[in-house]
Amino acid sequence: MKWYAQQLRAGFLLFSVLVCINSSIAQELRPGFDADEYLELLRITARQVDSATSASFPAPEQFKMEFRSKEGPLDNRWELWTNASRSTLVISIRGTTRKPISWVTNFYAAMIPAEGSLQLNDSTIFGYKLAADAKATVHVGWTIGLATMAPEMVAKIREYNSQYHTKQVIVTGHSQGGAIAFLTRSYLHYEQEAGRLPKDLVFKSYNGAAPKPGNLYYGYDYDYITRNGWGYTVVNALDWVPETPFSLQTLRDFNNLNPFTDVEKQLKKQSFIVRLYLKRVYGRMNRKSNKGQRVFTKYLGKDIGKQVKKALPQFKEPAYAPNMNFTRAGVPIVLQPDAEYLEKYPDSGNRIFIHHGLWPYYLLTQKIYGKIP
Repeated sequence: MKWYAQQLRAGFLLFSVLVCINSSIAQELRPGFDADEYLELLRITARQVDSATSASFPAPEQFKMEFRSKEGPLDNRWELWTNASRSTLVISIRGTTRKPISWVTNFYAAMIPAEGSLQLNDSTIFGYKLAADAKATVHVGWTIGLATMAPEMVAKIREYNSQYHTKQVIVTGHSQGGAIAFLTRSYLHYEQEAGRLPKDLVFKSYNGAAPKPGNLYYGYDYDYITRNGWGYTVVNALDWVPETPFSLQTLRDFNNLNPFTDVEKQLKKQSFIVRLYLKRVYGRMNRKSNKGQRVFTKYLGKDIGKQVKKALPQFKEPAYAPNMNFTRAGVPIVLQPDAEYLEKYPDSGNRIFIHHGLWPYYLLTQKIYGKIP
């Protein structure tokens, strides 16, 4: 009888352990910001950094790396991580590196339509759809970065879905990696919509310290396809990188129905003197904003594009959209620094990336969301 009771207790203990293990390795993705989830993604992101940062940063607890891509012509790279049951994939996209071409990619900030194609070389044309709205435009440099990685990403997602029945995918990145992660999430959505990815895949995205990926209409589209808690952008309130690229709004950037594009009708209701003055002011403002857009597009498009062609000699320069209205995308998770943070990371001096690194984001997330060990 005593032996039977011991076996029963041992069996119950084994069952409890198996239940706990199963729940931890096969947990379903849920909508909403999950601080533990984001902290794990930061630990994964740190493995992209080939420096002391990776060695000093906490190791991932639930995921292991199964694939690392080769470095692309613009020095982009991505990794595939899985949990123990392979029920969830993480696509981790590397941020800006120290190589000049990686920085050129950031400065190649002219806009192109969010649906179209890019000719990377004489034999490779990348067709893409990143938004349903014809008015949506995106950053050309980061779209090229996506183009060099996306086919391999899609192939790996299909492979794991077929072999291991993987149905959950998290897309993440920090800095430039976060910007490309926006575009990647959009690309995967429309690939799925077109039937080139399984319909039962579930996507979630966390973009940390990410610059603005496209214009207002791209942002609207991204927020719509990730609605109800499936797409987040995490921002340290003192980090300047999410404030970039330069943004300029013109009359072309408004919806069709607005009081500005047909101002002549509005002015007819005014007296002659008022009409003359306002028409002069309005015309000057309109011309200057349009000129500003053209200047931005020239220097951040055609001129920087010449540097890109050194890395991609057969790249065919696309037609740029007359748009520089960069805006944020994703539900913002704002990490607000306090006095204790400022003692460790002072908001002065010449360390311009002090608020942009992985450690400030990691520590602020822990403190604000009560995840300090």
